[in-house]
Amino acid sequence: MADIHERPKVKVNFPRKGNNPTVKRKKLLSSDYIIKKRQPFDTKKKRKNNDIYITNSTNFKAQLKRCEKHLNNGTSEVIIHGLGAAVQRACSLALQLKKNHYDSIELEVKTSTISLIDDFEPVNDNADYEIINRKNSAVHIRVFRKFSLRTLKYQE
Repeated sequence: MADIHERPKVKVNFPRKGNNPTVKRKKLLSSDYIIKKRQPFDTKKKRKNNDIYITNSTNFKAQLKRCEKHLNNGTSEVIIHGLGAAVQRACSLALQLKKNHYDSIELEVKTSTISLIDDFEPVNDNADYEIINRKNSAVHIRVFRKFSLRTLKYQE
């Protein structure tokens, strides 16, 4: 009699995916092409005055001052957008704003995946023009006040 802790050895054969053809992307050498990256965000969509796009190259304090300026000028909300490597920086900026305003503002976070298009223009006539689609993560943080500043003013 078999022990209850012994497991019978069962071999399961899963179907192989060898019949499905896979498309291999050919390797593009950077010496043969000039890479031009298109704008990641919709240019058809109207950019509002309170939209702030975060990059890793812009000074963090300058981005913070810009957000503070919008919130102090009576704007009810600021929307912070970060793409790819700038997602962490966008989150840090939103949390710093919340800390600076003593938790009087709220954060609403949405994540998404954005399609990016890279154009590879050939340097010489031997290569072909190539377009590569890729995806990148993005974050959109809505920073808004819990209550209006008018309610805080002293009323007689």
